[in-house]
Order: sequence, then C-alpha cells, then structure tokens
Amino acid sequence: MENPTEDEIRQRAHAIWERNHRPDGRDGEFWRQAERELGEERQRGVSPGNLETPSVLPG
Repeated sequence: MENPTEDEIRQRAHAIWERNHRPDGRDGEFWRQAERELGEERQRGVSPGNLETPSVLPG
C-alpha cells in the first residue's frame, strides 16, 4: 500500500482549510490532519477518487 503523495496531502489540506473558513496560521495542523485522513483511508481501502465526507468537521 502506497503512502499518500505530497500533492494528495496538499489538496486534502487545502480542502480542510477551506472547510474551516480559511484561518491563518493553522497550515501545519491541516497538513497533519490530511496525512492522517489519507493514511486511514488507504488502510481501509478507500481510493482518493472515492473520498468519504467526514460526519463531523474539526474545529
């Protein structure tokens, strides 16, 4: 199983940032969250093109 690419993480982190109303200064937090989400999805066998919408948004 491959690790998420930097581009996949960047795209997911950007989506998380937008969901959280684009706050300043939380880029590292959103990057780590994106890595974690993508890693968990890969473990469950969810492909990047078939992303699940979280039931509860962070923040």
